[in-house]
Amino acid sequence: MEQVIENLPGLREGAASASGAQAVERALQLLSIVGRGAEKGVALAEVVADSGLNKPTARRLLMALMRSRLVEQDELTRRYYLGGELYVLGMLASRRHGLLEMAGESLKRLSARSADTSFVSMRREDYAVCLHREEGTHPVRTHALLTGDQNPLGVGAGSLAMLAALPDAEVDGILGRIEGVIAAQYPGYSTDIIRDDVARTREVGYALNPGRVIANSWGIGMAILLPDGRLAGALSIAAIDSRMGEARQKELAAQLGQEVERVQGKLKALFGSENPALRKAPQASRSGMPERV
Repeated sequence: MEQVIENLPGLREGAASASGAQAVERALQLLSIVGRGAEKGVALAEVVADSGLNKPTARRLLMALMRSRLVEQDELTRRYYLGGELYVLGMLASRRHGLLEMAGESLKRLSARSADTSFVSMRREDYAVCLHREEGTHPVRTHALLTGDQNPLGVGAGSLAMLAALPDAEVDGILGRIEGVIAAQYPGYSTDIIRDDVARTREVGYALNPGRVIANSWGIGMAILLPDGRLAGALSIAAIDSRMGEARQKELAAQLGQEVERVQGKLKALFGSENPALRKAPQASRSGMPERV
């Protein structure tokens, strides 16, 4: 059990007033309470009342879960929500109901029809992580993105498609946080370039990476949305630059659109509009991008 504590950053503080096993059990109890809050979140007072813990202990364990990115706190309302790390872990662990499972057949169709490499990606905080790469049959392939690779949101086609699907305020926050990483590690990019790319993506309905990561490796991507309009991930196709002319971009965009609709149909069947938490969330516009309010 000591190893479990060691592997969850911050839980050692929560174990200061209890045994290791008890600290983990209490932390998981709080995680379940926060999860029941769904879209509304939960206040610290609610956590204390539901858990039976005193306020300092509940706060200490919540802080440990936040450091592990399993819980997050809204800066304005101070309410607690499930963190993005849980979404990532769930996606990576669940092949039956995860995005990777739902997109698997679509990736095979995309690579079979285009002969190029296709990808499914998802958001992880300010980054995009590639969940799977499906090889095409064209003899000249691009190796710009491998399964497990992460890039800041906006870098690469699928990553850009996801960034463009987020509300303006969230885009601004992400770009502010990743500006240093972009300047240090991605010479083909700047936050101004990414802003222009976001605007273009929203205008034409798909994201294009014109070889900014690797010069001769181009990509085209499209966001996948949940039934309530929130971001689920992205599908993308990469090819060498000679195979990404303007006419073919439109052809590939049409193929991506068909497969995105298929994946979104599976997500709708899984989650359904009867979910009250989904019913209250902002809906996507007809263009596939969130409505700006």
